[in-house]
Parts: sequence; C-alpha cells; structure tokens
Amino acid sequence: MFHFPLILLPVATLILGLTLAFLLIRGKRKSVLIGVHLLLGLGTLEMVVIMLKGWPIGDAIPAGVFGDWAAGFLALAAFFGLLRPVFGRRSKVKSNAMLLIHGSAGLAGVLLCIAWLSQGP
Repeated sequence: MFHFPLILLPVATLILGLTLAFLLIRGKRKSVLIGVHLLLGLGTLEMVVIMLKGWPIGDAIPAGVFGDWAAGFLALAAFFGLLRPVFGRRSKVKSNAMLLIHGSAGLAGVLLCIAWLSQGP
C-alpha cells in the first residue's frame, strides 16, 4: 500500500511550524497561521491514532518500532503546544522552554511517522 499521501500531512505541519518559528524569531506573530498549524498538527495526531487503531471498517497498520513512539511524541508536542499560551504568558523562560519541547517532540514525531510509513506493510 502506498502511504505517500499520508506523509504529506505531517510534512506540511512541520514546514508550517518551521515557518512560524522563523516568524517568531523575527518578532512577528500570525494568528491565522498558528490556527492552521494547530489544525494540521491535531489532524496529524488523529491520522496516526486512526492508523494505529484501525478505522471501523478497515485494518490497522502494524505499529512496528516507530508507530507507538510517533503517536507519543506527537501527543507530547500537542500537549506542550496547547499549554504554551496558558502558562507561558508570565515568564519568557517558561514560554521558550515549552516552545523548545513542543518543537523537539513535534520534529521527532514527524520523523518517526515518516519512518514508520515508509517501511511499508
């Protein structure tokens, strides 16, 4: 089974996240792009979970070595990405630490997801 379309969603999320990080370094904030990144990221996490558990009328893709780790890292990235605006407003250090964890976990999750899907059945 060819999984290339399923790889496009995590890669698009990663590229948009890197774009947002570049804009943040330049001191700009684009709320619409942040919203699109949020939707793409949660869509990626949902796609991975559906592939692990199987659709109600289909079969699950065997997780192998990378599937469960990809889902865990993507969930961790979503957790810290959603908590950053809540707890990061008071302290620049907390905000940057949460952003670093969010980016690192997201990058690891996307790379593991690509490695998992490129293995084939």
